[in-house]
Amino acid sequence: MKQKRDVQQGTLALMVLKTLDVLGAQHGYGIARRIEQISGDLLTVNQGTLYPVLLRLEQEGAVASDWGPSENNRRARFYRLTRVGHKLLNIEKRDWEQTTAIIARFFQVKAEDLP
Repeated sequence: MKQKRDVQQGTLALMVLKTLDVLGAQHGYGIARRIEQISGDLLTVNQGTLYPVLLRLEQEGAVASDWGPSENNRRARFYRLTRVGHKLLNIEKRDWEQTTAIIARFFQVKAEDLP
C-alpha cells in the first residue's frame, strides 16, 4: 500500500499551473484529482490548501475562473491559465529546474571532490 504524502510547500502552485497548461480549464476538485493521479497517487491534495492557492493565482492574474456545470451537472468554478499564467509557469519551471540541479550536485559530491 502506497503512503500518500502532502504536496511540499511552494510546489502546489507550480503543479496547478502545469495541470491547467496540459489539461485546459478544470474545476478545483478536478485539479486536485489530476495532481494526485499524475503523481501516481503518491501525493494527496488537501482542498483547504488548494483553494487558497487558486485564489492567490487568480489575484495575481495567473488564472481566471468562470462558473459552469461539472460532470455531475453541479455548479462549479472552472479555472484556466491566462497569458500571465503561462509566463509565470515558464519562470517557475526554470527556477525549479535550477533548484533541483543545485540539490542534485549535493547528492553527487564526495569528500575527495572538495578542495
